[in-house]
Amino acid sequence: MLSIVIPCYNEEETISLFYKEVEKVRQQMNEIFEYIFVNDGSSDETLTILRKLAKEDPTQVRYISFSRNFGKEAGLYAGLKAAKGELITVMDVDLQDPPDLLPLMMKKIQKSDVDCVGTRRVNREGEPPIRSFFAKMFYKLINKIGDTEMVDGARDFRLMTRQMVDAVLELTEYNRFSKGIFSWVGFKTEYLEYENRERVAGTTSWSFWNLFNYSIDGIINFSDTPLNIASFVGAFSCVASGIALIFIIVRALLFGDPTSGWPSLISVVLFVGGLQLLCLGIIGKYIGKIFLETKKRPVYIVKETETTNPS
Repeated sequence: MLSIVIPCYNEEETISLFYKEVEKVRQQMNEIFEYIFVNDGSSDETLTILRKLAKEDPTQVRYISFSRNFGKEAGLYAGLKAAKGELITVMDVDLQDPPDLLPLMMKKIQKSDVDCVGTRRVNREGEPPIRSFFAKMFYKLINKIGDTEMVDGARDFRLMTRQMVDAVLELTEYNRFSKGIFSWVGFKTEYLEYENRERVAGTTSWSFWNLFNYSIDGIINFSDTPLNIASFVGAFSCVASGIALIFIIVRALLFGDPTSGWPSLISVVLFVGGLQLLCLGIIGKYIGKIFLETKKRPVYIVKETETTNPS
């Protein structure tokens, strides 16, 4: 059986379209599918549509509905935990992940020694240029400062063996970054390339600011380089201040102590103060992540499933 994990957040326009397209592929493959839709606290009619779909196809369709919006990472984690298949894939409901790749992915994972068949976009046509630029910069940066390699353009859309999914589920951390986790577990992965596809309906819930914060989380979760940078900046400022102090003392002994220089002094104070705040901000980010982990709060809370549907 192939389990398909589909996180949903305000996707009332795309769920039916997604189900129909994947069903076409399933009939061609003649395989048993398990749909696991995860409603991430949607405020539209997403849950109503999932209830209806589960009634129409009770043998294949399951859904999990959160008590509020916990984020896509929580949706992925919940879906993977609920999946029962020997093969599991993760897909976006907006059809930016092409369902017609599933037969080839299935063939590759069954006839080779790979544990995961992933997908990656060869271009970002249709995306705002600034988003594409920062996405490329993120992958270049994380691969230089982190120990876990992340493939540029790689999607969450991947077909994984049960062994790999079980390994992913062993990582129970609260602060999750799935792209990094999928790479960190270390199973053999091959990638299929495809042209970028736009959403079939609706609008994305990922703003530029959301993606920026998500990338910061990825860097913090998989690299301690920002802490090293903060230490280096602090040490450099200390040494530079010491040299400047010696220079000022020597100049005062040789040429006297002029009263001029207040603007430059204030500039230096503000500069050093800014560096200190920057370093404290970096350290604070890591401390905040530690704080959330030590609380041991659940990654998500389930309010309803197809078996607890009040109707």
